[in-house]
Amino acid sequence: MSVKIEKQDNSKVVLEFTMSKEDFNKNLDKAFAKNAKYFKAPGFRNGKVPRAIVEKMYGETVLFDSVIEDTVDEEYRIAIEENNLEVVSKPELDIKQIGKDKDLIYTVTVFVKPEAIVKDYKGIEVKKFNTKVSKKDIDNALEQARDKNARTVTVEDRALEMKDISTIDFEGFVDGVAFEGGKGENFELTIGSGQFIPGFEEQLVGMKIGEEREINVKFPDEYHAENLAGKDAMFKVKLISIKSKVLPELDDEFAKDISEFDTLEEYKKDVEKKLKEEKEKQAEADKEAQAIEKIVENTEVNIPDSMIEDQMEQMVEQFNANLSYQGLNLETYCKYLGTTVEAFRETLKPQATKDVKLKLALEYIAKTENITATDEDINAKIDELAKEYGNENADSLKNNENIKKYMSERVLQDKTLKVVLDNVVAK
Repeated sequence: MSVKIEKQDNSKVVLEFTMSKEDFNKNLDKAFAKNAKYFKAPGFRNGKVPRAIVEKMYGETVLFDSVIEDTVDEEYRIAIEENNLEVVSKPELDIKQIGKDKDLIYTVTVFVKPEAIVKDYKGIEVKKFNTKVSKKDIDNALEQARDKNARTVTVEDRALEMKDISTIDFEGFVDGVAFEGGKGENFELTIGSGQFIPGFEEQLVGMKIGEEREINVKFPDEYHAENLAGKDAMFKVKLISIKSKVLPELDDEFAKDISEFDTLEEYKKDVEKKLKEEKEKQAEADKEAQAIEKIVENTEVNIPDSMIEDQMEQMVEQFNANLSYQGLNLETYCKYLGTTVEAFRETLKPQATKDVKLKLALEYIAKTENITATDEDINAKIDELAKEYGNENADSLKNNENIKKYMSERVLQDKTLKVVLDNVVAK
């Protein structure tokens, strides 16, 4: 068997295999011996029908498929390994010539992982993130703490106001017809939370307990349910009850109740410290996000569709797995959004393309910078993740080849990205 390899544009590779007619005929003999027991003919015992009779009854091509099945996969695998081809697509087989006393010629077309080129990955300029904690930041954090620790009281002697917690019955109509998902009973809604369509909550202000009111709104043009997007709607609403939050006083007693500190000033200093840490953490995340965007922009590569399709499939599987924890599946989720699984899948394509491009870019940088993932790096990463997830069997994980391969990729990406981030210029 001989093989010729032709590399074409966009990472396409065509492997042409040629099996001499002598070898092809030998393989036909093997195929007949292997399958003889399945052939039947009048006057012959099972498994004893001569090959000439079999070919006369079933046609001379009867054994061709068996030869292809027995040889193509193995020859293809050998060629891929010997030529170090990293295939990223399903192979496509095309029989060019086949027949008795002829050379068997066939091609296998695949796409291989493309090589990216990343320009200017050092000295990437990013916008500096402000980590200064202002008095307003501290005040907002204190107000959030007060709100979280507020007590709720029932209100009966006044109308509904902003920030009140209302309990309502409602039903929505478009063109006079009630629409699916537009009805609720004893629904708790905080006025001003933005939970409902813009304009809905504001129109409830001033209602009294037991009052009924018609609320007119318009669904946003980008609303998740396509059948309602941009439509005018009317809601019939009845106010059942009103509750109001009573915020605690901002004093030393408040600090003692919700923290380990004895005074409000000590608590404020701790709030400021934690806000600073959060902002610094956010600054690092923001720097990384900007750097990644720049890397992707500076990367030149032609990505085979199969790589993007595979990434989209992984994203769909992960999303579906996350939904399962909530007792849902992707099909039900898409029906709720008024879309289809295929349409949802297509929305993932831009991010999938970016993810694949980034991965290829990091591989290029790692190769250029001679970055490697050592056994020590990999084991340390396994220990780190095992500790994070409470898994005490880190040693057994280190002996799992699939896990080691996955961790090796993670470590290599992390080390490579660190090289980029260490050279970022914040302005």
